[in-house]
Amino acid sequence: MTQKTLTYADLQITPADIYEQMGYHGTLPDQATQAETSAVVDEVRGWLRPQFCFLVSRDLPDFDMGQIILRQLRGSEAYAFFICTSGVEYEAYQQQLMKQGDMVRVFIADALGSVIAEHCADRMEEHLQESIDKLGWHHTNRFSPGYCGWHVSQQQLLFPLFGGQTCGVQLTDSSLMLPIKSVSGIIGIGEKVRKLDYTCGLCDFDKCYKRKKKA
Repeated sequence: MTQKTLTYADLQITPADIYEQMGYHGTLPDQATQAETSAVVDEVRGWLRPQFCFLVSRDLPDFDMGQIILRQLRGSEAYAFFICTSGVEYEAYQQQLMKQGDMVRVFIADALGSVIAEHCADRMEEHLQESIDKLGWHHTNRFSPGYCGWHVSQQQLLFPLFGGQTCGVQLTDSSLMLPIKSVSGIIGIGEKVRKLDYTCGLCDFDKCYKRKKKA
């Protein structure tokens, strides 16, 4: 098991990343929105502590992931199971904004939280790759329950693999992760696998964040 706590600076988030998540594809929001976004970032920068954890196993549990993901994992010699989260502090911050009724900052914080979780997962991938470089191995894309035909209820099979060490992330009965701004899933690793462009043409989930980014 590998677990790591990051800082905001570690995430390497740019304003463009946040604006993209907010829906400003290739454009900038107005000056007032830019100023509010900067203010939110300044508020969280000092105390944000996102975390990731992953474990590696030669065995693939009896997941019902569907053919899209299974094809992408083909040739893997082992599998990395991961959880990444913006942290319970960020969840509390979002709830505080909701209570204050500041809907502009609620919107910005929601977008920022998604970016935090995804960039945390990016750093996790980098750390994973460093750990397998000595074997001459590579890794596939990461795949999460809820995407590409892998039902979100399969979280209930994924989380027990961590033996309770889930970076503070918990599952509800409906398989929702808390904190909400969290990411979990699987990555294939091995000598013959590769990370590819996300093949959106094979997937019919039109709300996928990768599809939005690609668009």
